[in-house]
Amino acid sequence: MAREATVDELAAAWDGGGLVIDVREPDEYAAGHVPGARLMPLRTVPAGCDELPLGCPVFVICASGNRSKSAADWMTARGIDAYSVAGGTAAWARGGRPIAVGPAERAA
Repeated sequence: MAREATVDELAAAWDGGGLVIDVREPDEYAAGHVPGARLMPLRTVPAGCDELPLGCPVFVICASGNRSKSAADWMTARGIDAYSVAGGTAAWARGGRPIAVGPAERAA
């Protein structure tokens, strides 16, 4: 089972250039996402896991934290150091953190 990270933990990792994977759909991502987050819609996670690094933490985010839990569990089962971000993009935005708008940069 994947571990959970707070938005504060994500912010610290993000400040250091940490890898953020957004598992929402492209239209949700385009409406607002963590700057630099790469899009990997939940349905593509099984195939996309092969493109993720094994040696560094991966922060998985969605709208509220439900889809990211499923994706992070899948990733963890494949040896990826994945963390589901509690509260998702909504919590990130509520915390006054930056939000980018626009099309996706695909992770895989």
